[in-house]
Amino acid sequence: MRLTEKCAVFGVFGRRLEAARLVHTGLWTLQHRGQESSGISVADGTAIRTHKGPGLVAHVYDEPILDRLTGHVAVGHNRYSTSGGAHADHSQPVTGDATLVVLAHNGNLPSVTRLLAHLEQRRVDTDGANDSELMHRAIEHAMRGGAGIEAAVRESFDLFTGVFSMLLMTRDRLVAVRDRCGIRPLAIGAVDGGFVVSSETCAIDAVRGTFLGDVKPGEMIVIDDDGLHASQIVEGREKLDIFEFVYFARPDSVLMGRVVNEVRQDLGAHLAREHPVPADVVIPVPDSAVPAAVGYARQSGIPLDFGLLKNRYIHRTFIRPAQRLRESGVKLKLNPIPGMLRGKRVVVIDDSIVRGTTARQIVDLIRGSGATEVHFLVSSPPVKFPDFYGIDTPRRDDLIAARMSVEEIRRFIRADSLGYLSYPAMIAATGLPEDVFSTSSFNGVYPVDLGEKATLA
Repeated sequence: MRLTEKCAVFGVFGRRLEAARLVHTGLWTLQHRGQESSGISVADGTAIRTHKGPGLVAHVYDEPILDRLTGHVAVGHNRYSTSGGAHADHSQPVTGDATLVVLAHNGNLPSVTRLLAHLEQRRVDTDGANDSELMHRAIEHAMRGGAGIEAAVRESFDLFTGVFSMLLMTRDRLVAVRDRCGIRPLAIGAVDGGFVVSSETCAIDAVRGTFLGDVKPGEMIVIDDDGLHASQIVEGREKLDIFEFVYFARPDSVLMGRVVNEVRQDLGAHLAREHPVPADVVIPVPDSAVPAAVGYARQSGIPLDFGLLKNRYIHRTFIRPAQRLRESGVKLKLNPIPGMLRGKRVVVIDDSIVRGTTARQIVDLIRGSGATEVHFLVSSPPVKFPDFYGIDTPRRDDLIAARMSVEEIRRFIRADSLGYLSYPAMIAATGLPEDVFSTSSFNGVYPVDLGEKATLA
């Protein structure tokens, strides 16, 4: 099992722009952040129209659909299931019954106790709603009571106990809001006299926009015909999830002034200094570990090669492969290149180990291809604690590093050696101070209150 990001958001405002088509391009670029469903809502000043469905961006939209999504304001969302699980009717943007406001959310609320109490007190139906839908109902209820979108967000903000990089859209405005710790990224760009807001800068680049900066923790950005208006709802303290650098963000994105690809190469270089191995070849687990493998090879002087080929068309599909192929696990996604590994001492670079089963399959696959030694190195520290902020991690008992020593894990995955990057080296590779990050998966320190889920940490 690999860690899985939960959701991407992308929004556009501009009178001269085909907003929905730009959002479509942005969502395609952000496909790595969620593959369960996709949706776009668009407004033209008088009405809001929405199209959403299960599957990848390529599955959900076609030309006739995009032709119908006309307007100058649009928000889009790629989803991986948040609280409430994987349900087709939980696809986003969240629209509600009316057309006052739609919402797209990246993150997770580990506690919804206050939010539920607030809604139930006001007799707002909460049955079957996940965290994103509850947030939408709170804002929509305030607007039905006469509040404008800015006032509704301010009124609801403290009820959202958790993590949110969020886009909201009315008939004529686009609003971006980030939680007080900024756990998930959210960037702003300019394009053709308008503005875009994106989970990552790579999608701003894809629509030929210019990166302007990040939505600050605790900040609300309102975009309308008069331009961009920023206001601080609460005092923020940056705590970006460091896993964005380690694994989740695309390598061509920029986070906190650092190009992700450069940081990952530095992670690999630090790994080479901490875990030198006499070997013949360095190979990455594709694709996320490629930059770290480049850094390791450059620092160690061991040649880099791509001994594992990834089937790029195996991700999420609605046609399940035959049972005997499903049981082959990693062999369906990765295949060794014949002759490249035979007779060689191999260093395998990966970004993380979660349950350990995938690492074990990879080691067996490489050894079965004739490698004489397999050394498994990880460009992050051991994942010992679950995430409650919008990443799909198992319960703590299922995390192999929470219940086994490094030597026990090595024996389990059947590698000749196993090495993890140290925590100080991971921080050093970012070139940023430790206190700007959430590193909860590694040290169990959760900057946002977990509420009733604290007992699961």
